[in-house]
Amino acid sequence: MEEPAAGGRRPRDTLSVTAPDQVPSPAPDKKLSDELEEWLTGEGDRTLGALVDAFGEKSFAILFVLLLGVPALPLPTGGATHVFEVIAALLALELIVGRRQVWLPARWQRVTLGGDRQQRFISGLTRLIRRLERLSRPRLAFLFHHRLSKAVFGLLVIGGTAGAFFAPPFTGLDTLPALGVVVLSLGVLLEDFLVVVAGLVVGVGGVALEITLGAAALHGLRSIF
Repeated sequence: MEEPAAGGRRPRDTLSVTAPDQVPSPAPDKKLSDELEEWLTGEGDRTLGALVDAFGEKSFAILFVLLLGVPALPLPTGGATHVFEVIAALLALELIVGRRQVWLPARWQRVTLGGDRQQRFISGLTRLIRRLERLSRPRLAFLFHHRLSKAVFGLLVIGGTAGAFFAPPFTGLDTLPALGVVVLSLGVLLEDFLVVVAGLVVGVGGVALEITLGAAALHGLRSIF
C-alpha cells in the first residue's frame, strides 16, 4: 500500500498530457503528380490494365489525358490518332452508363506503356500536372462526386473527341478540341472547376473554329463550281 504524503494527502497520479502542438497531424493526401511518378518509377507492370488497377476511378480521366494528349500536340497527324479517339469515346460511354471502373478488353489491358517515348510523354505529363497543382486548388469540389457529373463529363469528352475525330486531316484543327479534353480531364482530376471551364472554352473554341473554316471552305468551293 502506498503511504500518504506529508499533510495527509495522497499524491496525485500524474497523467501525460500531449501539448496541442505535439499532436501528430494526419498525413496529407498524395498529389496526383506524385502518384503518377511513383507508378511510373516503381516496380511492376506498366500496362493499361495495371494503370487502371492502380488508379481506380481516376483512371478514366488519366486515360483521356493519355489518349487525347497526342492529337493535342500542335502537329498534323493525318488521322493517325483516330484509334485513340475511338477508344476515348468508348471509355466516355462507360462513364455515361454509370461504370465506376474502367473496362478494357484483355488485349488492350496488356498494352504496355513502358517504351521510351511513352515514358517521356508520361514524364512530361507529370511535369504539366505539377505546374497546374501549384496554380490550382479545389473549387466546387462537391460537384465532382455526383453520378450526374460523371455522366456530363463523359458527354463533354465525347463532344471534344468527335471534334478532333472529324477535323480534316493534315490541318491541325484537331489540336484544340483534343487539348480541351485534356485540360477538362485534368480539371476533373484536380477537382478544380475553374480548370474545367478553361478546358470547355478551349474545346468549344476549337470546334467553332473547325466549323467556321469548314463553312468558309465549302462556300469557296461552291463559288468555284
